[in-house]
Parts: sequence; C-alpha cells; structure tokens
Amino acid sequence: MVTGASKGIGLACVEALAGEGAKVIGISRDPANLAAAQQELAGKGLTFEVEAVDLTDPEASAAAFERIGVPDILINCAGAARRTPAAELDSKALHAAMEAKYFTYMHATEAVVRGMAERGSGTIVNVVGQGGRAASPLHIGGGAANAALMLASVGYAKAYADRGVRVNVINPGLTRTGRVDEGLEAAVRATGRPKDELLAEMVSEIPIGRAAEPAEIANVAVFLASPLAGYVTGAIITMDGGVTSAI
Repeated sequence: MVTGASKGIGLACVEALAGEGAKVIGISRDPANLAAAQQELAGKGLTFEVEAVDLTDPEASAAAFERIGVPDILINCAGAARRTPAAELDSKALHAAMEAKYFTYMHATEAVVRGMAERGSGTIVNVVGQGGRAASPLHIGGGAANAALMLASVGYAKAYADRGVRVNVINPGLTRTGRVDEGLEAAVRATGRPKDELLAEMVSEIPIGRAAEPAEIANVAVFLASPLAGYVTGAIITMDGGVTSAI
C-alpha cells in the first residue's frame, strides 16, 4: 500500500513495487489524479488498485484501511506541508503543517501497525524529508512535522521490532517533483529573487550536482520494504546528494 500515490515520489513507489510484481493499492485524496496515475502506469504495462481517501480525516482513514485490510508493506508519501516564509507564519499555518504531513502518516500507520504486529510481519517506510533535520526559515511548520515523524517512526520501530514489524525513514533532499515549484514560490516571496536564480543556487549546493529523481527515492523505499533489509529497522536514510556533511 502506498499513500500519496497519484504523483511524485508516491507514484514512483507504486511503479517500483508493481514492477517487482507486488499487488499495490494506491491512496490519494483526488480520484481524478488517481485515475490519471493509473493511466500513466498502464502505458508502461503496470496496474494498481486505488482508494480515494483524505488521510487528514482520522475516521475516513480508519474506515478505508479496515475495508482494505492490513498490507505487508506500507509506504507513506501522502501529505506535504506548505512552505511559508517566517513573516507569514502563524498558528493556523503551523496547525495546517502538522495536519498535512504528520497526521496523514500517523493515521495510516495507526491503522495498520497493530494488525502487522498481530500477524507477526510487516514493514513501514515513511518518506519524510531532510527539512526535519536542517532548519529553514521557509519550512518551520513542515520541518517540525518532519522532525516529529522521524521520532515517531523510530519509536514505532522500537515498540514493534520484537513482533516482526520494521519501520524506517527516508529523508529526501531536493527532488524533481511539483513540490520544488511550491518551495521556490515561497522563496521568491521571502527574498524577492527570481525563481530560476534560486533554483540554480539550490542545485549548486548539491555535491552530486543535480536534484534526485523520484524513482531513485522509490528504489531505496522498495529495498527497505524488502527481505533484503530484514535486519534494518529504526533507520533514517538521508538522500540529499551529499549536502549533509555530518556523522
């Protein structure tokens, strides 16, 4: 099961899992976006089932997962906190950031983790973001949600490790998705500088010299979800092209 499955890293995870022969159910809020994603992958000879669910709604989330059942794999990509310059940040924006990013992941996790533990197997991969480790004035609300997700993920990993459930985190850096434009627009408002100039500056700070492709993040998610990573739990994997130079 993949949340946030209609676009970006979530859709890339669906494609990677389906390519490995897994039966995949993709979750997203918008039925039209899900239908478009199905059509896109059908052109590549791949199929997946879909469920339109707003994961910010705890009752709707619980009902959907009860209907679907407990998966072997849950990859959480749903939800993105809007980047907001510090001068525009208020309590409403902070609450919205937690609802959009933290609680979407937690609602999905809570719906399946105990069922996985009762069964004695299951793996959860949370695609979070490096913004939870490196503070940015444009991403205070979202960064706080990311940091909370990292702590919760590792907490679940420790709580359920002895019952066959593994929980891991991937923290992407700059990745070629629609989120890049949204972040750049916030940066333009905060700095007054042109978007192309800001993007070039962001890329110049990446030692590998480019942004990540969604498929590259998906490949690591599939590895963490697979038996090849059977002794990996509570791990936080940084994928930022070498930007973070800390041990």
